[in-house]
Amino acid sequence: MQEIGIAHFLIVSSLLFSFGLYGVVTRKNAIMVLMGLELILNAANINFITFAKFNGNVGFGQVAALFVIVLAAAESAIALAIVLNIYKNFNQVNVDEIDKLRD
Repeated sequence: MQEIGIAHFLIVSSLLFSFGLYGVVTRKNAIMVLMGLELILNAANINFITFAKFNGNVGFGQVAALFVIVLAAAESAIALAIVLNIYKNFNQVNVDEIDKLRD
């Protein structure tokens, strides 16, 4: 039976990061871009916890992950408020047309 090691966690984290980056780069819908950002932040959390666990300092990884979760919640609240404002003005949430807010 194979033991789960650091490589397994890093593979999962890199997959999450890749999916998140793909979502941020290829999507035009602002909600999908925000979901991609959340995947990227979750990949960072997995890395924090993994490296802390395998270095023997689990508390630091948990504190760093908690900080990232709080930061992601604040980012989501502010970004969703901006998205709702864009939808109110343009009846769509495509990120390609955000530059029209200047007019």
